[in-house]
Amino acid sequence: MLLDKKTYFVKEQVELMKLAGTYDIYDAETNIQVGIAKEEPGTMIKFLRLLVNKSILPNRINVYDSENQSLVFYIQKPMSFLRSKVFVYNSNGDHIGYFKGKILTIGGGFFVYDSNEREVAEIIGDWKGWNFRFVNSQEKEIGTVTKKWAGIGKELFTSADNYVISLNDAAESESEHNKLLLAAGLAIDTVYKEHK
Repeated sequence: MLLDKKTYFVKEQVELMKLAGTYDIYDAETNIQVGIAKEEPGTMIKFLRLLVNKSILPNRINVYDSENQSLVFYIQKPMSFLRSKVFVYNSNGDHIGYFKGKILTIGGGFFVYDSNEREVAEIIGDWKGWNFRFVNSQEKEIGTVTKKWAGIGKELFTSADNYVISLNDAAESESEHNKLLLAAGLAIDTVYKEHK
């Protein structure tokens, strides 16, 4: 099952004319696919992506379990200009939390809130914006997102990224918090880093 893992390898599928991304999610320890994340923005938004920067347009990413193809959670970003707010919902459509982008940071980052408006983590990027740390309110690291080099050909000629999302033992074992942290790792690439 998707949420039983602590370490995920996320591989963006390479597509020639990409108007919506697809991300394969693997158990990083066994290399078995455990989930898939799909951007499902709607026809009008796909058309607008040809004309407008993707980062300001609304977006929806559905995350499915590979075992039974069921929806586990989804990420929804409304249209935004400066400081994006990204919402996370469980498979029943219940709000489980949101992310609020930082305005002035060198490597990027955002704050993670649960459904009770309580800050549960801060995502802090390095100066390159490739590696991120999840830090809880006690300043303790609870996870990381690390970009993986895919080879010179793929890096130069595609925008597809590979990265590892790791939740350490300090991360709360509640599945809602794990959903939020996995969603935060996916949101770094799908919402905050993708501009094409």
